[in-house]
Amino acid sequence: MGRMPTADSVTPNPTPHRLGFHLVRGGAAMSVWAPHATGIDLCLVDAAGGEKRFALVGPEAGLWHGMVEGVKAGQRYGLRAYGPWDPAQGHVFNPAKLLLDPYARGIDGHLVDISHESFEATLSNKDPEDSAPFVPKGVLLDPRIGPAVTRAVTRSLAPPPRVPWRDTVIYEAHVKGLTWHLPGVPARIRGTYAALGHDALIGYLTELGVTTLELLPIHAFASERHLEREGLVNYWGYNTLAFFAPHPDYATATARRAGPAAILREFRGAVDRLHRAGIEVILDVVYNHTCEGGKTGRQISWRGLANRAYYRHRDAEPGVLEDTTGTGNTLDFGEPANVRMALDSLRYWVTTTGIDGFRFDLAATLGRGGNGFDPRHPFPVGLITDPIIGGTKLIAEPWDIGSGGWQTGAFPAPIVEWNDRFRDSVRTFWLTDADRTLRKKTTHGVRDLATRLAGSSDLFGQGDPPLARGPHASINFVTAHDGFTLHDLTAYSRKHNVANGEGGRDGASHNLSWNHGVEGPTRKPAILDARRRSARNLLGTLILAAGTPMLLAGDEIGRTQKGNNNAYSQDNDTSWLDWASAPSHEDLRATVAYLLRLRKTNPVLRPRTFYEGRDKDVTRRDDLAWFSQEGHPESEAWWHDSSVRALQMMRSLSVGADALVIINGYASDVPVTIPADDGHPWRLAWDSAWESPTSPDALAARDGEPVAPGDTIALPSLSMRLYLSA
Repeated sequence: MGRMPTADSVTPNPTPHRLGFHLVRGGAAMSVWAPHATGIDLCLVDAAGGEKRFALVGPEAGLWHGMVEGVKAGQRYGLRAYGPWDPAQGHVFNPAKLLLDPYARGIDGHLVDISHESFEATLSNKDPEDSAPFVPKGVLLDPRIGPAVTRAVTRSLAPPPRVPWRDTVIYEAHVKGLTWHLPGVPARIRGTYAALGHDALIGYLTELGVTTLELLPIHAFASERHLEREGLVNYWGYNTLAFFAPHPDYATATARRAGPAAILREFRGAVDRLHRAGIEVILDVVYNHTCEGGKTGRQISWRGLANRAYYRHRDAEPGVLEDTTGTGNTLDFGEPANVRMALDSLRYWVTTTGIDGFRFDLAATLGRGGNGFDPRHPFPVGLITDPIIGGTKLIAEPWDIGSGGWQTGAFPAPIVEWNDRFRDSVRTFWLTDADRTLRKKTTHGVRDLATRLAGSSDLFGQGDPPLARGPHASINFVTAHDGFTLHDLTAYSRKHNVANGEGGRDGASHNLSWNHGVEGPTRKPAILDARRRSARNLLGTLILAAGTPMLLAGDEIGRTQKGNNNAYSQDNDTSWLDWASAPSHEDLRATVAYLLRLRKTNPVLRPRTFYEGRDKDVTRRDDLAWFSQEGHPESEAWWHDSSVRALQMMRSLSVGADALVIINGYASDVPVTIPADDGHPWRLAWDSAWESPTSPDALAARDGEPVAPGDTIALPSLSMRLYLSA
């Protein structure tokens, strides 16, 4: 289809390699990648929805570009693409669809009237109706976005905290859910970017011991149509609409009224305030797919510009999408333009807002070439070699749902990774195997748990030279946004996802959870006591293990989703943190804060390198040693005995106190003999049997007499202890 005759011509863009719409002297310059298009119109949209169209020059190396005089910041715009309609070959050009610039820095409006099919682009039907009334527009921003904070005070941005990996404690949270009910935050800013920078939240995170706030997606996103039909939304935000623009709905009403530049200022101001408190900000980013959906999905941006090039398709069937994300579409990172788009986006967030790092959703997809995942793929190589991005914290979710999709341990340094083996091993030992041991059934022993406590060198110690990545490469977690909360892990043995509108079919069924005898809420004191102890065991293992701990927001105050393990569509009290219930869980919060202080003040609990299991200093204990409950050094038979449920792990560094972690996974109290050596005696620092580290019993135990090497102690059932050398 040819271009509409109403489009004006433009002056060629002198810098066509600079993608997006940017202010230049005398106007604005546009450049967009659309290699198979026969024409691209830049459409300037006025307040009444009218368009003035300009025919861009091209294609030059796949780029269409032009300079328009007189354009100023705040201009709304879109694109219309001309080209073949040949679905079998992957081409679905349709100039009736107003398209969002993939590089739009600001957006105005939402996808509206979801019952309307005007922006539907199936692979069998070319819809002629204009989509402009139903889609968001890009907004041209002045790169000088103004003060770093929303107050009428201009000041330079605070330098990034640059917390070393060994000291890092990550807190995964949702912008709205974290602050919607947070006491001390004014009602007008709750659930917004501004609330992230409020003293009430900063004070709470600092007191808890958090160094790094990891935010669920804040890139502008859209809800799936099936959710909107059910009156639900994509609450988590893993459905990207724009990779360069902050999600408008997380801004205050004042910022939204002022426009996209004010929204960006508000977010940057929150990052600045967090930085001034020494707290880093990491963004969860979704470059593996977009909100355009599958073969019957929307035509909003990428699909209308270069469907065949942007998305993965079957090699022999370019009209058939290849999906390794479970969303209906997958961006093709074998295409250099996608690699560049993601790198440009990441660089923009660092340089414009001061972001400290990124967590990459389904990162295996981002390293896929023609033969599957490749750690030397251009994207991971680009991340670590980029002079701006490479200096940030880079975290991979190291899997997707495609063939060969589990890649934990395979990403190149300095990229670190979510460790799902840690999650599963810790849950298995303290929950499902604890249940099995009570029922006198076979369990898995201690070998895998011990490996996770020591930093998972089996996963992250590979490479040349061996062990070079260090234990911080393992992001240790027991819970995350996707799955049960900590409370629900101990209160539900099966998922309860009816509210999601999918008949309970969504969400994982293999949760390794344990309800302790009653499904859901109960008033039985014995069950509640057991659940609380299990929660402390899980948190203690997480915080005391070698590696980088990640906490799910609200776990420390007993947050529940009522058994929903896939609350991605629940923008309500199911997902929002219930701070009103926090006082009843003060003991748990105090336990987390206390354990994090112990970790911070004792280097032995946060090692830089993997333990080698040998004595580096003849005057000290081995850097890592394992012992049975009888105090004997580990043996091959003991290590592989599935009936063993107790172990002792001794750690030592050249400076500071030594540490002894003792675990009893049996259903009864057991005698434990402290390993006999010539080292210092041991003082009890923490016991998971304590309801609170500040309880009278806990204080008395901590002030008690040290335990000498070779002494025998009684360890309560299903509990763990930390001793530090006196």
